[in-house]
Amino acid sequence: MSLTPTQQQLRDFSSQVGHGARMAQPPKRPSSAKPPARPAKPPRLRWDSKPARKPRPDTAPSKGALERKDGEERIAKLLARAGVASRREIERMIADGRVTLNGETVETPATLLKSLHGVSVDGQPVKQPEPTKLYLFHKPANCLTAERDFSGRKTIYDILPKDLPRLMPIGRLDLNTEGLLLLTNDGEFKRQMELPSTGVERTYRARAFGDISQAQLEELIHGIEIEGVRYGKIDANLERRTGRNGWLEMTLTEGKNREVRRVLEHFGLEVSRLIRTRYGPFVLGDMAPGEVGEVRRVDLIEFRNTLKA
Repeated sequence: MSLTPTQQQLRDFSSQVGHGARMAQPPKRPSSAKPPARPAKPPRLRWDSKPARKPRPDTAPSKGALERKDGEERIAKLLARAGVASRREIERMIADGRVTLNGETVETPATLLKSLHGVSVDGQPVKQPEPTKLYLFHKPANCLTAERDFSGRKTIYDILPKDLPRLMPIGRLDLNTEGLLLLTNDGEFKRQMELPSTGVERTYRARAFGDISQAQLEELIHGIEIEGVRYGKIDANLERRTGRNGWLEMTLTEGKNREVRRVLEHFGLEVSRLIRTRYGPFVLGDMAPGEVGEVRRVDLIEFRNTLKA
């Protein structure tokens, strides 16, 4: 089966963000007969660059501080692109001594290479990266977005067809959250999609019990802070209500841990069902639970061209 997002589903995620700040003025000193003191330095704003330290002549370059040549990239990035694991997981593998280059243990994820020739993980040679692939998966409830669970609970890999290539989930869905989960063989693409700065929207539908008004939901467009955690803007709408039960739709770009549930619980609502219906331009549609579909390469390339750098 091949799922093809239409041109109307592709959205422009670019946005303009402006920053401005006014420099605080140093306080005036009272007049006195004494010679004027040295003027106080203006405070440095947090985004000002710090003055560079002069290197000590007797200090050797730090280990792993390598000079990049044309065509070279960090080994962690190359391995992630090859679908070995996410970049963060690869850094752990390197720290554990599981990655070698021509038989020698790789000591830093900053090692620069032009290709993965001679690189092995756990003694197995790594193949060159394949073209990026993207799959849509309707994750059912009561299964984990994890490769394995030591307590024996079912994971998405127990449900996915065995003939698929090695795939990594883009983001996660909680145990009881169902709906659209994107899967890819490209660790760099996975990382790019998950970054809040990329601005990729996720849409959820929630069935909740309790009282809330549309006016309260519209305040979420300014973001909200709950127990010291700041959540960005959320476009929320009350779809319909039957008694004290209602369906809500919420669109956000950050996707912090249990964000939708935490926000609704903050308003005193009890979430009984949560479904992700959209991730970027890719929609769940009428996919059945457990169903998988591959995005056409031409549509994937067109979507990647819309992403922020």
